[in-house]
Amino acid sequence: MSFEQLSEIEAFVPVSPQLATSGQPTSAQFEVIKAAGYEAVVNLAMPTSSNWVPEEPEILANLGLDYFPMPVLWENPTLEDFDQFCAVLEQNQERKLWVHCAKNMRVSAMVYLYNRVRAKLPHEVAWRYVEPVWQPNPVWFGFIEATIELYEL
Repeated sequence: MSFEQLSEIEAFVPVSPQLATSGQPTSAQFEVIKAAGYEAVVNLAMPTSSNWVPEEPEILANLGLDYFPMPVLWENPTLEDFDQFCAVLEQNQERKLWVHCAKNMRVSAMVYLYNRVRAKLPHEVAWRYVEPVWQPNPVWFGFIEATIELYEL
C-alpha cells in the first residue's frame, strides 16, 4: 500500500495520522484503506448519492473494518448530524478513521466544524481541509456559520 494509492481515492485529504477524508471509495479502494491501517469507516453519504456503494457494509465487514453509517441530508444538515459526527470521532479517537461521503463535501464541512468547535483550532488551520475540496454552497455555508455562532466562536 502506498500514499499514491490512497491519493487515487476521490477527493482524498489526509487530516492527521489518525484521520483521513474522501469522496466515495470504490469497492476495491476499501482494501487500500484497510492496508493503510484504517480500522473504521464513517459514511456521511445518502443512499441516493450518485456513486453510492450499496455493498459497502458487507465489504467493510469482510475486511474487518467497523462501519458507521451516518447519512446527512445534503439539503439540510442539522446540529444533530454534527453532534452524532463528533460523538463517533471522540469515541474512536484512538483508532485510525476514514470518513467519507459522496464527494468529501459533507465530510470536509463537518471536519472543519469539529476542528473549530471541539479541537478549538483557528479558522485558518481548520479551513485547510475544506479548501482543496470545495467552497461551501449557501446551505452548507449557512450551516457552518450557524453552528459556529451557536458555540460562540
